[in-house]
Formats: sequence, structure tokens, C-alpha cells
Amino acid sequence: MLRMINLKTWMVLLVALGIVLTMPLLGLAGGHGHKKPAKKAILLVTFGTSVPSAQKVFKTVEAAYRKAFPGVEIRWAYTAKFIRDKLAKKGQVLLSPEVALAKLLDENYTQVAVQSLHVIPGAEFHDLLAVVHGFKDMDPNFRPLIGYPLCATTDDLQAVAAALVADLPKGRSPKQAVVFMGHGTPHPAGVVYPAMAYILKKKDPHIFLGTVEGYPTLEDVKEGLKAAKIKEAYLLPFMTVAGDHAHNDMAGPEPDSWKSVLEKAGIRCKPVLKSITENPNIVKIFIAHTKNVMKHFK
Repeated sequence: MLRMINLKTWMVLLVALGIVLTMPLLGLAGGHGHKKPAKKAILLVTFGTSVPSAQKVFKTVEAAYRKAFPGVEIRWAYTAKFIRDKLAKKGQVLLSPEVALAKLLDENYTQVAVQSLHVIPGAEFHDLLAVVHGFKDMDPNFRPLIGYPLCATTDDLQAVAAALVADLPKGRSPKQAVVFMGHGTPHPAGVVYPAMAYILKKKDPHIFLGTVEGYPTLEDVKEGLKAAKIKEAYLLPFMTVAGDHAHNDMAGPEPDSWKSVLEKAGIRCKPVLKSITENPNIVKIFIAHTKNVMKHFK
């Protein structure tokens, strides 16, 4: 009986000694839970482009952000892996949103506004949203919040339409149409495009909007132009960069490009390789979305 009591006593003492010895280690492991000083950053996330002339607009966007958010770190990320891979072969390293956020976390940033530079809240935006939510559980001090893409609300659509109408090609006559080419998507957010087309047409009956991979289609645009007896139209991308789609699908010499198809239908075309983010008022809408995020960090 005495030996049993002694054994139990030794077991209690050993457990107590183990707790005492591991207390400093437990304190070190829990150190990351202490509140860190606020350190803000903005991560601008775009689909990306490998067209050098199209990439120039990102410098303009970044300059506008640095002016609007002085002293805040500005970083970039591309969601398109094939574009990142293509640029990497040329020595230009662009990060994915996951890697960019991991670096910000490692560098002790605590408040990160992840601003989507996508046009609609489609598949890429929702993928980005999932990434941001995943990082929220990694560190109690790390607060990444996402900013809406360009066309997220009815007010956004009205603001975008007003910005586009105010920046139409100079010298355009009332008889000349303006055709915007959007990307399109099978995602439910694709309803933004017909809504945008409707709002633009309310402002000017000779403004049309179609998509490469969705609705309204090029055929819908062509029928509308013919019904309005349009003989000449400006073609502009409804995209954040005037990249491959603008140069090839819209303005290219191939028989299936928008320019070729419309000219075959008797409508002379004047392509304008100018993205919507070259319009300062469009950039202001993105900045307004980021400011709404930054309010939550105060």
C-alpha cells in the first residue's frame, strides 16, 4: 500500500514538474496572440495581362491609389496563372493573391484591403473572396478585407455608365455608334452586362454593349446597329485592360473579329484600344470601394 501511495505521489510530482518546465515554451508559442501594432496595406488584384502596352495602365492606377492613400503600402497580384507563368518566362515575376497575402502576413501587416480590379463579381471575384476568408483564420492579428469589383451594385452601374458617356471618343457625331466589348461569363454575375447595356442605351440610344463569351452577343449588337441604320461605329473594350481580347477579338484582322464581322455587315469600324481604367472616373469608383473597406480598420 505504501509503495502504491509513493508511486502516485511521484506521478503527481513528475506531471507538476513537466508543467513548470514547459511554461516558458507555452509562453513563447502563445506570443503570436498578442495584439500587434496596426500596419496597413492595399493589395490590388487583377486578372492580369501579358501585353506590355496594356500593362501601362496599372502604373496609372497605382499612382492614383498612392495619391488617395498616402503612406499605405501598395502591392499587386494577378489571378490568371497562365499570365503569371508567361511573364515569369520573361523575367517578370507577378504573385498570385495567395502568395501576396502570405508575404503580407509574414511581414507583419495587420490590416489589408484586398481590392478586386475585376469588372463584375464573377467567378474570379468569388475565388478571391474564398482566399481572403481563408487567411482570416491564420492569425488573429491579420485582417484582410475585400473591396467590391467595379460593377457590384446598381449605384456602381449608374456611376460607370456616367463615366463612360463622359469619356466617349472626341469628334464623334450623333450618327456614329459606340460599341463596348465586354468579356462575358456563364457565371450568374453575367447579368451585369445586359443591365449595363440597358443603362448605357438609356443615356444614348447609339451606345451598344456586347460580350465575347456571354450575353449580349456580337450578333445582338449587329442586329441593333442595323436596326438603328448605323453606318459607322467606334469599338472600345469594356475591360480594365486593352489586352489580347481588345487587340485580337475586337480589332484584329481575323474574319471572326468584331471589326471584321461588323464591316462585312456594312458598318465601318474605328477601334479604340483604350481600357476603361484609363478613364480617371472609373479608377475613382475602385478607390471608393477601397475607402469603404479602409473604414473598417479605424
